[in-house]
Amino acid sequence: MQFDRKSKTDAELLQLYQALLYPRMVEEKMLILLRQGKIGKWFSGIGQEAIAVGSTLAMQADEYILPMHRNLGVFTARGISLQKLMAQWQGKLNGFTKGRDRSFHFGTQAHKIIGMISHLGPQMALADGIALADKLSKKAKATLVYTGEGATSEGDFHEALNVAAVWQLPVIFLIENNGYGLSTPTNEQYNCKHLVDRALGYGMQGVQVDGNNILEMYDTISDLARDIRHNPRPVLVECLTFRMRGHEEASGVKYVPQELFEQWAEKDPVKQFESYLLQTQVLSEQAIETLKAQYKAEIEAEVEAAFAEAEPAPNAALESADMYAPFQAAQVRHSSTAGSTTTEKRYLDAISDALKQGMQKHPNLVLMGQDIAEYGGAFKITDGFVAEFGKERVRNTPICESAIVGTALGLSINGYKAMVEMQFADFVTCGFNQIVNNLAKTHYRWGEKADVVVRMPTGAGTGAGPFHSQSNEAWFTKTPGLKVVYPAFPSDAKGLLLAALEDPNPVIYFEHKYLYRSLTQAVPDDYFTLPIGKAKLITEGSQACIITYGLGVHWALEYASNHPDIELSILDLRSLQPWDQEAVAAVVKATGKVMILHEDTLTCGFGAEIAAWIAEHCFAYLDAPVMRCASLDTAIPMNKALEEDFLANSRLAESMQKLLTY
Repeated sequence: MQFDRKSKTDAELLQLYQALLYPRMVEEKMLILLRQGKIGKWFSGIGQEAIAVGSTLAMQADEYILPMHRNLGVFTARGISLQKLMAQWQGKLNGFTKGRDRSFHFGTQAHKIIGMISHLGPQMALADGIALADKLSKKAKATLVYTGEGATSEGDFHEALNVAAVWQLPVIFLIENNGYGLSTPTNEQYNCKHLVDRALGYGMQGVQVDGNNILEMYDTISDLARDIRHNPRPVLVECLTFRMRGHEEASGVKYVPQELFEQWAEKDPVKQFESYLLQTQVLSEQAIETLKAQYKAEIEAEVEAAFAEAEPAPNAALESADMYAPFQAAQVRHSSTAGSTTTEKRYLDAISDALKQGMQKHPNLVLMGQDIAEYGGAFKITDGFVAEFGKERVRNTPICESAIVGTALGLSINGYKAMVEMQFADFVTCGFNQIVNNLAKTHYRWGEKADVVVRMPTGAGTGAGPFHSQSNEAWFTKTPGLKVVYPAFPSDAKGLLLAALEDPNPVIYFEHKYLYRSLTQAVPDDYFTLPIGKAKLITEGSQACIITYGLGVHWALEYASNHPDIELSILDLRSLQPWDQEAVAAVVKATGKVMILHEDTLTCGFGAEIAAWIAEHCFAYLDAPVMRCASLDTAIPMNKALEEDFLANSRLAESMQKLLTY
């Protein structure tokens, strides 16, 4: 291995050696603890330390790094104490996740490190968002994100690199090519000669480095980061290395040919650099022994201190509370003064009005979605926004829902707000992992907000068929950490969207396409919010109640209009997570007969949750079984007659008759 010190002083070389040696010694201690049964799992980075250490030291201390399993050197090079790390690994209360997550699945704003989740790949899109925030803020910063050669086969890799290339984001995408994805060798993972060759397909620079050479790693990343801070663009770096241990220790290494171990043992990054420093007399054998003794004592002390720390005490209330970032929503009421005005607005116009006023109030709010810029979006909700707010804040995106949701989370991490428009709610499946595993769980795991709103044009009634008509709110109402709203009227659409934009938690905002141009209402022109989680009693009667939301509210109103002899209460939930239990209990007690109506399919639709809650908490007030009226348990057909038969409204009168005559 050839080392080129360039202009580095002896002190700088020693600093690199110390930073390289320390994580190696920690790793060796962890393997001992594993054999002793004192820890349960470990992902070893032995043999790969030069990548983590060299690249981390090359970055500025306030630049974000997004590492993976085997990057202990990132955390130690950023100065995180071993006691704190050990507390994290052991699930202690003092760990970064308070015992809620494992390994390096955490972030720390204090050290500008954002850890991974188990689904390899999503962190690359977060790096895009972090870098975009820096670029929008005119900060000369670079972002470094790691991935393994195995995760380059995932769609998240492609999407993140493509977005970074199109938007010219200052991100260094670093591939640790260590030869194996668990037991699968590289020749079974990809068919190109070198992964770095993929850079050409994205129109970005590609660099291949010896990942075991600490000086080459440090110099390469230093040069690239220095350049892209002032000439923003992404770079793909492939680091050639080898995994000397198993994917994790329990998996072993029997699948790896012995000659590979012998070959790569000669390239051990710590031993090679140590030999170089001895040869150049920068280091002595005595100095090495002294340093190792010092590190050993420090490691022993910090490990024991971590073992002695308190375990987290079960506290259900705290666990529930920590799913969401603290937020006291101060309702902004629209003015009732003589000068205040209302305008008849379509449902669509009310949403557009809210977005515009949100953009005016929050200069750090960025809108992203397919065709939302000059074209104004598929439904023209953002028509004219580019002229007022510019393309930096109203961003057309490639067709890559996962990367854009991840980018939105990255923006939030780095001080921005983000709104993502799904062109149709059906397409959210392509970004599902980022929503339910990253947005929803980030605050619970390490206390970081996810200030993201995902707009979801939803619902049937337009003959659009199975892939443009689904009501998929139940996919998200059962996911802790998300808030879900579903307005039925233009005024509610505006007030709830403005509330969602203010809330630092992830909000899934459903808007019904059928109502866009078919429904108008007098909507206040000034800025106002409605509280998320509060239902609205639309009509009040004593014979029965319909509990519903979205288009179901209008079906219920139509039914009431056609049956004026029935004293009917209609409760519009408006919010589905959290939902208004107090309002539901009140309307059940007042009527005794309950119909739950929604557009979604019957089985496991959100109405099932309401029905179960009523049965458990309001049983004594019921004069009939809680009944549900929902759409058929099929996909949504395109043909108009078939679609009408599919929808719950076609069975509402029959269902109500059954309820009323019970």
